[in-house]
Amino acid sequence: MQTSEPTLLGHPKGLFYLFFAELWERFSFYGMRALLTLYMVNVIFEALVNRDFATAAVYSSYGSLVYAGTVIGGRVSDNLLGLRKSIFLGGILMALGHFILAIESNITFFLALSLIIVGNAYFKPNISTFVGALYSDNDPRKDSGFTIFYMGINIGGWVAPLLCGWLAATYGWHYGFGLAGIGMLTGLIVFYRGIKSGVFGDQGLAPNTEALTQKKMGISRENWVTILSVLSVPVMALLLASYSPVFGEDNIVNLIFKGVGVLILAYLGYILYQASADERKKLFVAILITLFMTIFWGFHELSGSVITLFSARNVELTLMSAAQTNSLNSMFIILFAIPISMLWTWLSRRNLNPRTPYKFGMGLLFAGSSFYVLAISGLSANEQGLVPFSYLLLMYFLLSIGELFMSPVGLSKITSLSPKRIVAFMMGVWFLSSAFAFQVVGFIGKKLSVEGDSAAAGGMQTLELYTDGFMLIAQYSLGAGVLVLLFSPLMKRLMGDVH
Repeated sequence: MQTSEPTLLGHPKGLFYLFFAELWERFSFYGMRALLTLYMVNVIFEALVNRDFATAAVYSSYGSLVYAGTVIGGRVSDNLLGLRKSIFLGGILMALGHFILAIESNITFFLALSLIIVGNAYFKPNISTFVGALYSDNDPRKDSGFTIFYMGINIGGWVAPLLCGWLAATYGWHYGFGLAGIGMLTGLIVFYRGIKSGVFGDQGLAPNTEALTQKKMGISRENWVTILSVLSVPVMALLLASYSPVFGEDNIVNLIFKGVGVLILAYLGYILYQASADERKKLFVAILITLFMTIFWGFHELSGSVITLFSARNVELTLMSAAQTNSLNSMFIILFAIPISMLWTWLSRRNLNPRTPYKFGMGLLFAGSSFYVLAISGLSANEQGLVPFSYLLLMYFLLSIGELFMSPVGLSKITSLSPKRIVAFMMGVWFLSSAFAFQVVGFIGKKLSVEGDSAAAGGMQTLELYTDGFMLIAQYSLGAGVLVLLFSPLMKRLMGDVH
């Protein structure tokens, strides 16, 4: 059902309430993320010899669980809560998590991250779905509506690290985390005002009100969702804290995701076997695209971990702090999203717009080039082992261009290439690819971990480790990009009529 009234700037007015709600939610998420790795290294695990290793383990587990949870949160919303109640539940849990992070305690630290994980599972997938629900399937405004919404995400991702990073550096870590919590609360208030003003019409309500009120053991199903969500928080906290050397290179979350990965691959193999010849060709490309995106995000998400530590220890920061460098990716996305979108339109009019496999290959080449820039930055290091800030700036520019080549087109191609009967499953696999990408982040973070006094000292002691690591990442990403481009003609044929 299309919501035509009221409108603002030619779009449903509800879009702009969702825009600001998501902007503030992303403000809270990226503001916290900008501080997280530095906070763990300098406070939570300060006493550990292998503080970088423990930080990498917790950071990757946190990222994996954050994205994996969206699959479950989306299903609960579809089958029971509806979009509005899911967004409220998720937002409240996330706000609590951010505010609890402002408490200086190692115990509450893991509980806070767990609240954010569970809250994000309900908030993140459903607010994006809500945007789509404001438009009919064939509404020509839908794509531009999502573009406006996407800009809100990146405005939040740009401003938050600057403000939260400044507060943390000036007044203390917990002021930065507290501001992130205020951002989340603001997003919820904006969303609530949208509901009260009636701009969403009848969109986002629970699919079956009677099902919500049905009781089991004297408690309604709606309240059971809340109770089970809260009870899952300490479970998540225990999973996050399983970075003990008892598990060696793996913690419990790593082992879980390895098992899930094997099951998903086995089921995909079964689906390919059952599919028709034409379905099999397109589905094979969809699986490859998901794999390429996992590799890209695995390297991209190092920005919140290894690259932040590299910035703190080995970059001559004159314009911003290490935490604030997390804003650079979103800044470049804001600057170049519209020009690159216009480029594809211009090329399409001349029948020169590259097919999806070529865009993915070029995206991986841009990612590889960005890490190559960091790898050679050591050649310009001063006596303290600090490299010029311009290398970091160029790296984020190249990585952001690579993101714009890949991310906007990937999701739509999954829906086009997958057989209708398994589109929902393939969308779940696509979202899980981000969760598995954080397993890549954790693996690299552990390999590039610095022990004891060397971590605190930085300089030449850490520069060689990081630049050697970045060179390996560059080689893998460039190699993957070349392979994708070489096989693009074959993939293009397998895609058939899908562009």
